[in-house]
Amino acid sequence: MLVVQNVNTYIGRKQIITDASFKIHPGDIIGLIGPNGAGKTTLMKTILGLTKFDGQIQLNQVSVTENQHAALAQVGALIEHPAIYPFLTGQQNLALYAHDSAACQRLISELNMTTYIHDQAKGYSLGMKQKLGIAIALLNNPQLVILDEPMNGLDVEATIGVRQLIRQYAAQGTAFLISSHILSELQKVMTQVILINHGRIIVNQSTAEFERLHHQAYQLRTEDSQLTVESLAKNQIHYVLDGDTFQVNSENIFEIQDILTAQHVHLKELAPISSNFEQMVVHLLNQQRGDHHDN
Repeated sequence: MLVVQNVNTYIGRKQIITDASFKIHPGDIIGLIGPNGAGKTTLMKTILGLTKFDGQIQLNQVSVTENQHAALAQVGALIEHPAIYPFLTGQQNLALYAHDSAACQRLISELNMTTYIHDQAKGYSLGMKQKLGIAIALLNNPQLVILDEPMNGLDVEATIGVRQLIRQYAAQGTAFLISSHILSELQKVMTQVILINHGRIIVNQSTAEFERLHHQAYQLRTEDSQLTVESLAKNQIHYVLDGDTFQVNSENIFEIQDILTAQHVHLKELAPISSNFEQMVVHLLNQQRGDHHDN
């Protein structure tokens, strides 16, 4: 549905996005994650044709550069702040964009906006404005929805409601590109991870593959801790020892097994230390910083 190929984005003379390439298929829920200033919002604005770029962006094989209106006709978006007219009611704001009043009413109900939808938007709280912005993005059954920090200002109940809506739309074939700092929430819905840092995509994997590959630490116990210490040190394998339990990096586990086998040291335990999604992301970013530092 969406193809981003070798995209470079510039603001003034400064390059913000470097050589970004990825694809989104119908029903995908892509989590776009990365630290502040990594380029997440800029990448979203680039897809929407709001910034200058070179490279290729196509929606349903229509180029954003050549025919922006046709390419983006089936795209809903919430970037930074909801585009709301403050002196109109929530209902009037939705009516500006809605093609189907019944579908519009259904969204109002699903997002629990009924009690205030006829009030002027200028009196809305941050969470109310956010829900209205999400409703505008979801109007008219878009094929692709781009949401920048959609959980911003939402309480727990509203967050759960938005999560359910995203799943419901995705099940019907709508694709989502969502950025959020609340990684635990994003993890509950996303099917694919795109991790961006310094304007470059450093990970583009299915959520399952990401979690399988980036369990960064394993715990290890052997029948001879002292000989294990000597063997790991001799081979310059990094470890942390706590009692008789070693913590080792996942990339070393096959080498460690070979070393211990050669020393006739038997394993008593070798298991991944379960790490949450945030820890995996932080570990990857730290690793990349280390790579930059080494270079």
